[in-house]
Amino acid sequence: MLNKMLDKLERKFGKYSISGLMLFIVIGMAAVYIFDLVLSMNPDNTTFIQPMLTFDLEAIKHGQVWRLISFLILPPYSGNVIFTAFELYFLWLYGEGLEQQWGSFKFNIFYLIGTVATIIIGIITGFATNVYLNLSLFLTFAIIYPNFEILIFFLIPVKIKWIGLLDALYLVYCFIIGGISAKLLILVAFANIILFFGKDFFSGIYYFFRRHYHKFKNK
Repeated sequence: MLNKMLDKLERKFGKYSISGLMLFIVIGMAAVYIFDLVLSMNPDNTTFIQPMLTFDLEAIKHGQVWRLISFLILPPYSGNVIFTAFELYFLWLYGEGLEQQWGSFKFNIFYLIGTVATIIIGIITGFATNVYLNLSLFLTFAIIYPNFEILIFFLIPVKIKWIGLLDALYLVYCFIIGGISAKLLILVAFANIILFFGKDFFSGIYYFFRRHYHKFKNK
């Protein structure tokens, strides 16, 4: 149903899709991070870029309307330059992988739905973040490319499906302990994934656990 609708929309509006969308977002994140890194070198400086980009409902009401979307280019907090660079690389990799699988139009729609839903939650609760939106990209990538391998610490090959499973469990944990804003943001992130995969999402989870259960049982 959704695929048929997207096909019709793509025929009409596909020419307006943004190719390499995730690259532009990651470049924006990198620019913000670098600007703040440079500004932090001045011990007397108290003004940074990131606080100006966060989703702040009161500030939005007072005319800072860019905050409705600028939170999308807030870089991940990783503690140091190297980890941030890796996070940005993987975020680009996941987005690029999804775009190659779906095409730029469908990926744009996926990201747009997640973004609009996040903004709506932000307007309702006063809080929005790009964290769960970006995690939904990773989980979707793990569903489509379950056997894709990454090297942990450049040494240990791990299939992305296992990291995706840990991330899903982490989101469940965040949902349990989080406030109403976090709960709603996590729900819309999962809802977006389910919307694009439909019954295949649940059947995939079922067969995944069934297959590994039988492997474990037969050992």
